[in-house]
Amino acid sequence: MSGDALSQDPALLRGRIDTTKAHPARVYDVFLGGKDNYPVDRATAAAGLAANPRGYLDVRHNRDFLRRAVNTLAQDDGIRQFLDIGTGLPTAENVHQIAQRIIPDSRVVYVDNDPVVLTHARALLTSGPEGRTDYVDADFNNPAHILEQAAKTLDFDQPIALCLVAILHFVNDAEAYPIVRELIEALPSGSRLVLSHLTEDLNPENIRAVQRTYTERGFTFVLRTRAEVERFFTENSLELAEPGVVPVHRWRADNAAPVPEQPEASYLETLDAIEKVRYADINDVTDADINVYAGIGRKA
Repeated sequence: MSGDALSQDPALLRGRIDTTKAHPARVYDVFLGGKDNYPVDRATAAAGLAANPRGYLDVRHNRDFLRRAVNTLAQDDGIRQFLDIGTGLPTAENVHQIAQRIIPDSRVVYVDNDPVVLTHARALLTSGPEGRTDYVDADFNNPAHILEQAAKTLDFDQPIALCLVAILHFVNDAEAYPIVRELIEALPSGSRLVLSHLTEDLNPENIRAVQRTYTERGFTFVLRTRAEVERFFTENSLELAEPGVVPVHRWRADNAAPVPEQPEASYLETLDAIEKVRYADINDVTDADINVYAGIGRKA
């Protein structure tokens, strides 16, 4: 286990946690049925769900895209290094678990700036015996620091999959495109960009309502068109893998999204809408439910 971040005093970490303001990683955790969140995060998630009652499908299918992407890259392309920025809180099937199941000596570096995520970093860092994982406590807006720290674990002479999954819609254009460019420029030939992003192209009324609930709570929340999402690939001369940038549930769907074990109906009836999300089967998704684009690009 490496990284100065992990040696920080727990009391100092707790002091960094702002429980009065929602954080994207913790709101995401709410939708995934996690417990590492605060009332302000649950209120934000509940407001988003009220605006778009099937909006949890965006979150859950986004997570399932990451599963399929890592499987594809490790199993089909032999990629054994992953840099996952904006990783969020640990949940089932983290990147290193998927990759190391296929390639046991895979290396994975997770990056996030939420102290709640940091306090759970040890759960993320339970690498397989042959592989390596690490956690970098850093902000997306400081790519030089991310790259410097990641180089302690990853070999930048060998291909790396850069995972920017559901993070860029929290970043304005003035920062998003230059930062992605700086990150990709540092990667060697054969590296990949794994990207997903919220959009208003598909179901504008629903996602604009969600956008309002988030911006009212102080979030930067940028909905980009397909062309604007594709720009992250094209302006960096990345070759898009088939089927290109598509709605997230259509990116190489394998119909293998796990179905949560169902509780007794009497218990389910006692839960509120946001608590029921963790038990929802996401395989009944339709195009009218999704507001996320996803794609993978390869650096020549």
